[in-house]
Amino acid sequence: MHDQPDQLEPETVTREISELEGRIGELRQAAGVPQPDLRATLDAALVELELALTVLRTVGTEHPGEQGGSAAAENERRVLRTVFQDAPVPLFLLDRNTTVRRVNRQAAALLGTSAGYVSGKQFTAFCDMATRAAVRSQIAAVVRTGRRHPVKVRFLGRDHPVDATVTLARVWIRGEPDPMVVAAAGPANAPAADPDPSLAKPRRTASGRAPAASAPSTSAPSTSAPATSAPATSAATRTASARGASARAVSDGTASARTAATGTAPPPDAPAREEPPHARSTHAAQPEDEAVATIVHRMDVLATASELLLDEPVFNETVAIRRCARLLAAELADWAFIDLTGGNGGPGSPPPGGAHAVGTPPPLRRQVVMGPEDERSVEAARMLEEVEPVQGSLPHTVFVTRQSALRPHLENLDVLGVCPDGQPVCGKIGVTSVLSVPIEDGDRAIGTITLAASGEYGPFDLMDLGVVQRLGRYLALVIRAARLYRRRAEVAETLQAGLLPKTLPAIPGVSVAAKYLTATHGSEVGGDFYDVFRTESGWGLILGDVCGKGEDAAAVTAAARHCARLAARWKTDPGDVLGIVNEALMDEDRFVTAVMAGLTVETERVVVSLGTAGHPPALVVRADGVIRSASRGGVPLGLFEDFEAGQDTIELGVGDTLILHSDGVLEACNMTRQEFGQERLLEALAGHAGATPAGMLDAVEDALLDFCDSDLRDDVSMLALRVEQASLD
Repeated sequence: MHDQPDQLEPETVTREISELEGRIGELRQAAGVPQPDLRATLDAALVELELALTVLRTVGTEHPGEQGGSAAAENERRVLRTVFQDAPVPLFLLDRNTTVRRVNRQAAALLGTSAGYVSGKQFTAFCDMATRAAVRSQIAAVVRTGRRHPVKVRFLGRDHPVDATVTLARVWIRGEPDPMVVAAAGPANAPAADPDPSLAKPRRTASGRAPAASAPSTSAPSTSAPATSAPATSAATRTASARGASARAVSDGTASARTAATGTAPPPDAPAREEPPHARSTHAAQPEDEAVATIVHRMDVLATASELLLDEPVFNETVAIRRCARLLAAELADWAFIDLTGGNGGPGSPPPGGAHAVGTPPPLRRQVVMGPEDERSVEAARMLEEVEPVQGSLPHTVFVTRQSALRPHLENLDVLGVCPDGQPVCGKIGVTSVLSVPIEDGDRAIGTITLAASGEYGPFDLMDLGVVQRLGRYLALVIRAARLYRRRAEVAETLQAGLLPKTLPAIPGVSVAAKYLTATHGSEVGGDFYDVFRTESGWGLILGDVCGKGEDAAAVTAAARHCARLAARWKTDPGDVLGIVNEALMDEDRFVTAVMAGLTVETERVVVSLGTAGHPPALVVRADGVIRSASRGGVPLGLFEDFEAGQDTIELGVGDTLILHSDGVLEACNMTRQEFGQERLLEALAGHAGATPAGMLDAVEDALLDFCDSDLRDDVSMLALRVEQASLD
């Protein structure tokens, strides 16, 4: 390896200009990231200006790379490779595009990973977001000018960032057409870590905050550090590795190991010494404690998630996804994104999402973004909620393939999409590590969970991925239950609407009003029904209640209502009509209580014939406020063949009101399980005797809901009919 003069081949000018444009764009983005390093960015911009001047001066010159393939050169290369690997400082060999070609063991240990994992990735992927653009520009300047240059770098270590000063130097290697760069990492000018581990930057705990002690920041890790792959290591191993440096220093008894553990070197004449056995055991126990704490934390997150997702009497999709995102952003990441398809997952709906779907999968829609609570992040979160996961983004790819993705060290800042201002999402929020998992219930994918972190607590690992995968499964099951529940509620509402008249007919000389209240809990269709219809000799009103709820009860309800309407066409007496309904319901496994009123409308008078089948009796509210109850009697419909209805006849004058109601009114309970009862119903009606029929029913509703604190255990139905003053027309 040797240096060459600063010359530029003419055919590379276009490439140099293109690369310069790209780096200038990165510098602009770097100035806008959270907590930017403006001084480093300014220095890099000045370097780029010098580089542009150099390009202009060297246009038209030639200097081909040296070639060589002799045996002597190969022997030299082997010697240099050995020296490179065993060098006592972290070394990176980079090509002109900042791709890592080789790293030695010290460099891999500095990052807390293996050499194989680092090779082939962008060098800047291991730097924090604030210094990436500046580092790239400084490397380009060294390649072009050949002048060595020190640059401050904040490496994204396994457990926490590591501050270092990296010296960049250009080298030419035989057989390589372009120059390369050697990056040698040393301690930063200001110590990056305190020898006391209790003062170091910690990882998150189960509460989302930092524990009291964690691993110190390392600027030159021990040569004996294990070479394990970053994606395949657990958070416990990551945390343990840095703390284990001091323990290895004791066992090795070497100055380099002590330097790795403390960040400071002993005096040159200081003899190597061992610590007492009890000290070694104390240090050795720390990694195990970290591993146990990490596992307990993950288990705690899973347990907390289960409680949050299931702590609802009725599954609510919106509440579930917001709770899940908030938990993940607090415990495992800086940012949490949840994207879902729009399908409701109910019966008859197309299967939403996943590679198994026929044709194009449904589009993902961003549901929630959770991040830090500072003003800048809150504003960014609002903007990111409008950035849909488009095709080609990591969440969309994970959704379509149903394969989880882990990016411990992020190279492509576009993986989460691009903001409306053209800046990559990852650059906007300053994240350097990303993972994404599908939300799938076993049959299909319905969305994705994506976490992003800045690297302050180390990159994501397989343990993080496993926890989020399990949470994705939990969330999918809750969403499926919520959508099924919502679908059943919609079906119930549709069925219920079909069991009740859309509008009440206009009856000359009288006014009619109705009220229907569904039970507070449950999504099944109720058994209450009412109807107003023409009869052979006038008009008929019927109100009933089917035993039970659900689709089967709805079928019986429909049969009872329509049978009564049809029978009233050729039967005048309400008792006879109810008798026909009883015959029709004998083959059903549910009984029905009902009350029917046959109306004969005369001038300023209505004669009411009542038929009762085991139902609460009708009430009459006179114009002067006096209330009387009609006769009880009869047995429920559908129980006995020898049916006989309870009968009564009432005459209504102007201002008198007839009230029919279900037993849901009387049986509504308060917190002490006391029923609303007949007396409270009569008081509510008497207090509003002068109101319209609709006003009277509203008064009963208000009294009922106030009594039971809006917690209705059964459906409530009411009908009111009032005789009006004859019109002069």
